[in-house]
Amino acid sequence: MENLISRNPSHKRGVLLFINQCIMKTDSVQQIDLSKLPSRVIAYRFTDELLEFFFPVEAGFGFDDDLTDERVEKLKRILREVLRPLKDKLPDTFDVIINSFFAQLPEVYNKLILDAQAFIESDPAAESIEEVIVAYPGFYAIAIYRIAHELYKLKVPILPRLITEYAHNRTGIDIHPGAQIGNSFFIDHGTGVVIGQTTVIGQRVKLYQGVTLGALAVRIESKGAKRHPTIEDNVIIYAGSCILGGETTVGHDSVIGGNVWLTESVQPLSVVYHKSEIKIRDKSELNEVIDFVI
Repeated sequence: MENLISRNPSHKRGVLLFINQCIMKTDSVQQIDLSKLPSRVIAYRFTDELLEFFFPVEAGFGFDDDLTDERVEKLKRILREVLRPLKDKLPDTFDVIINSFFAQLPEVYNKLILDAQAFIESDPAAESIEEVIVAYPGFYAIAIYRIAHELYKLKVPILPRLITEYAHNRTGIDIHPGAQIGNSFFIDHGTGVVIGQTTVIGQRVKLYQGVTLGALAVRIESKGAKRHPTIEDNVIIYAGSCILGGETTVGHDSVIGGNVWLTESVQPLSVVYHKSEIKIRDKSELNEVIDFVI
């Protein structure tokens, strides 16, 4: 594409003129002021560098005390840069927000260590905590969620969602930064997991791929209300299950089997499962032709 444009500068001018004409024809109410949006590039850079600060994989595990303060100051500068377009929408000054955020990082780090330990205890394939940190998409998505959640609690607009969508794009795991998630959280495999904005998850909860913790219906008038379920401590939810609704609570120490559709509360210590009928016959008894091509 670059070669095509560089060889045809008139084509580039034509494209830009067409885009400009489209914008000018748009109703002024619908026009978007892109200057007031944070840069995705800088937001992703901040996320990557903060994770590298927590877990210095590229530089090798371990901290150099002489460099720690320098790294923190660099991260603060990057965060200030990504917040700058949001200045008019922030609830407080740059310094207050940045210092409040960094004051929470030791707690975030401790939570991530507990999360990583939960992976070791829950997945027999996990051979070390280092492997979990560098190779498990579930841990990566949780780590980015915990960073974004701290910004969300500080009422920073847009940026928390931008950060969690970074993890969503890379892992297929969609965790809204507004969700409340307890310690020792485990997501196995993870692809297709969705955790909605008002979800509340307790301690030591385990989710498998394809689980949705969602709303019963998407209505604009429900904004601000609790729309997503509450999952109490020590609950296991297996692959493909959908648990929906703000009034739905899964009681502690319950197990939700695979492919369950749940829209009502479950008492503690329950086992909920979907029963389907599977028949096995001798192939020679089949009269019809079965020929699946995928």
